[in-house]
Amino acid sequence: MVFILGVNFPERNLVKKSLETFFGVGKIHSTRLLARFHVHPTCKIGELANKQVLDIQAALSEMKIENDLRRQVLDNIKRLKETGTYRGRRHALGLPVRGQRTRTQTKTAVKLNRMERRL
Repeated sequence: MVFILGVNFPERNLVKKSLETFFGVGKIHSTRLLARFHVHPTCKIGELANKQVLDIQAALSEMKIENDLRRQVLDNIKRLKETGTYRGRRHALGLPVRGQRTRTQTKTAVKLNRMERRL
């Protein structure tokens, strides 16, 4: 078992997939991290050297991920609601925000965007 930022990963997991489990680290960021520290994309966590694990941890700790990023996103949505913008009102109603079709698919959007309802 290998610990990265307090998360315990089995040694047989791929490094790329394990990095993508963090909120805010997607396919592009994980690929760039692996290239930066010279780790092969199909490398497993158990095959990493201790220095590589420490380097990856240091790079992840510099990034805004997990709770910090979630808090920032929620603050941005809250700001939009308070200023009364169109996007803020759409967020408050649980409707699609970015111009998606609403004639037939609003039920799906309302289910996916469950948040407090406030205008």
